[in-house]
Amino acid sequence: MFYSIRIFYLIMLSLLFFNGRAQKRFVHPGVLHSLASFETMREVVQRKNVPGYSAYLLMAGHPCASAFYQLRGPFEFIARDGEFKYTKGEMEMDFSAAYLNAIMWMITKDQAHARKSIEILESYADSLKGIPVSNDAALLAGLEGSKIVNAIEILSHSESGLKKFQVDKINKMIKCIFLPVCDRFYSSRAYTNGNWGAIVTRMYIGAAVYFDDEKMYRSAVEFYINGNDNGTIKNYVSENGQIQESGRDQGHAQLGLGAMASICEISWNQGQDLYKIFNNRLLNGFEYVAKYNLGEDHVPFVRWKDITGKYSNWTEISAIGRGKFIPIYEMVYNHYVGLKGLSMPFTRKVLERTRPEGYDRDQPAFGTLLFKYATYK
Repeated sequence: MFYSIRIFYLIMLSLLFFNGRAQKRFVHPGVLHSLASFETMREVVQRKNVPGYSAYLLMAGHPCASAFYQLRGPFEFIARDGEFKYTKGEMEMDFSAAYLNAIMWMITKDQAHARKSIEILESYADSLKGIPVSNDAALLAGLEGSKIVNAIEILSHSESGLKKFQVDKINKMIKCIFLPVCDRFYSSRAYTNGNWGAIVTRMYIGAAVYFDDEKMYRSAVEFYINGNDNGTIKNYVSENGQIQESGRDQGHAQLGLGAMASICEISWNQGQDLYKIFNNRLLNGFEYVAKYNLGEDHVPFVRWKDITGKYSNWTEISAIGRGKFIPIYEMVYNHYVGLKGLSMPFTRKVLERTRPEGYDRDQPAFGTLLFKYATYK
């Protein structure tokens, strides 16, 4: 009998440590938002604590967060360019509405918000046939796929009323339409500025969590750290904080940084700290961009050769978009300063100017509510 017990134990141990490592247990909900953070958000709203409550009012007043939102689609094909580019603005609003209504459902517990989010996702799952192969396909899959994944993660792990047949349809849409575009991006030679790789990886790691797929998760983390692409932490942010796109314009530099912050936030919710990679390299990037956009003139800039070799002609930091802040700063400030006690003086000055953070179609946004009060258990 002892021998049988020992064999059983070894079998279970081998299953647990497949390929020499423990199988990851994913936390749900746990893409960009944890259950603990939602509970804290609800408390902030109920007590009307500012500045979080001010961000809530901005979100609640946005058309995409309304339970009465009117669908612009769905469409059979969606694209940012080419034949179907007319769908761009419409489908972006629809997917933002799915995400924001899921957030509103968790905060207010008003079932109408859950129903609206489900309606949008199910409508697209019933209608969408594809994302045409085009220049911007990967960017679309990353940007909009991330909203879908966050919404379905929330709905699937709450009493939203979501039915299994609806989940199956939405899962099929993600797996058969969005993820293959991401896979094509990863299998291609590097060809884009770095915000693309970060945006695709934000979607990919979120989908990995949602589908409980450890292999996908590990692939996303490996890409973020060591991928041969401009959209990795070591290739997008230099040691002094300069961004690969700093010579291009300030909007794209912030776009890429925001996506990288989200990747780190997702991993943190799953018990892994990507924020600290390369001695808090992401912190340096945020401080560099914040400093320059606050009007500081003594910001170092060096010309470097990017991974593709196509974006290496910028000889000075770009003033295009200077001083226009995208709502990406609360998330990292909460982590590095609020949680770890590190210093981000320029990011703090940005937040003093911009709180409460508002809406942005390409970022989680409303960070003064969604991330300033984030808690981790």
